[in-house]
Amino acid sequence: MKKFTAVLLIACLAGSIAFAGGGKENSETAVLQVAVWDKNQEPGLTQILNDFTAATGIKAKIQVTPWEQYWTMLEAGATGGSLPDVFWMHSNEFSKYASYGMLLDLSVRIAGSEKISLTNYPQDIVELYTWKNKTYAVPKDIDTIALWYNKTMFAAAGVPYPDESWTWDTFRNACKKLTTGDGRQYGFTLKTSDNQSGWYNIVYDMGGSIISADKKKSGFDQIGTVNALQFVADLAKDGSMPPYEVLSENTAEALFEAGKVAMVMMGSWMLPELCNNDYVKKHGDIAVLPKDAGTGRRVSIYNGLGWAASAATKQPEKVWTLIEYLGSEKAQRKQSDLGIVMSAYKGTTENWISAYPDFNLQAYIDMTADMVIRPYSASTVAWENMATEKLIDVWTGKRNAAEVCREIARLMNGMLAEE
Repeated sequence: MKKFTAVLLIACLAGSIAFAGGGKENSETAVLQVAVWDKNQEPGLTQILNDFTAATGIKAKIQVTPWEQYWTMLEAGATGGSLPDVFWMHSNEFSKYASYGMLLDLSVRIAGSEKISLTNYPQDIVELYTWKNKTYAVPKDIDTIALWYNKTMFAAAGVPYPDESWTWDTFRNACKKLTTGDGRQYGFTLKTSDNQSGWYNIVYDMGGSIISADKKKSGFDQIGTVNALQFVADLAKDGSMPPYEVLSENTAEALFEAGKVAMVMMGSWMLPELCNNDYVKKHGDIAVLPKDAGTGRRVSIYNGLGWAASAATKQPEKVWTLIEYLGSEKAQRKQSDLGIVMSAYKGTTENWISAYPDFNLQAYIDMTADMVIRPYSASTVAWENMATEKLIDVWTGKRNAAEVCREIARLMNGMLAEE
């Protein structure tokens, strides 16, 4: 953030920022560049953009930059005058871009739109992209988390398939039975740095939290949070998960697709990847997450992306026409029907579960019964990165969760105080 701020201020003082669509003079026939980070969504989104072009005559093209480089690309664009025309925004980064005036204010346009009404989207997602009572992104989607499992491994181990009766204790016992002990097969895996589709869910199930509702206090020192993180660490300790070295070098989906693990927790945005994988099509299916026996909760952490644009685009009306279309009931229904993601527009997901009929997509819908918005604040990236680094000692067994969580809470509280 400090580097970002310094570069931005220098650029502003020098009068060198020429925002919009690459900072170049865009002709009336210029193709709108649409930046995303998920290659799995590209084919479906391209179909929707083709529909948009057919309806309006305005051309638009998807530009995919992997998550690891996406924010570097946007930061460079913001300071160098080469922001894409339209791009995905995430709750982690929104406050930074909104507070420095880099996003196009959509409030007036939304108020005058016949296609967009913010009442048609989940209020939590609308609030994610609101800054000082102004809206800077139209909600794109929502997501939930569910449990993927290998039916063949379960059958071989004589373990019943997971269902709504499972608790985390049931889950842990199944993990032990599904682990061969020779490194060939493990009961479970997760990407330790992937909190939303991993341990965040267990934290809230067990009565903990990540951040207070007013975003002023860390929840890492709560007993429920400590218990959840120690629960995951104990899975690694008893050998039910691959060693940390394996977890740090491989994604959870890659290990599942390679037949190395029996269970993974996955977000609904992963459907195009997993449902089209030949190995998973043969062996995999989906269930709801386990619940905590004590609290009775079965939480899904959920989030949603937003369609945003540069504040100084040279084509604001064309850009708005595209964002308005992407947020419309028609486009959002097609997004769900194609199985790209669950759309944010209310009432457009009824056909989503039919997109991949060989899998139990209903599990993701069932997980909407108890949802918690992905924890965030103005400095999310900073305290998440800090927590990820500190928790390595927990995953490797060097320190217990209680000790590390106290340290994380102290450091995080300092960051929140500075906000």
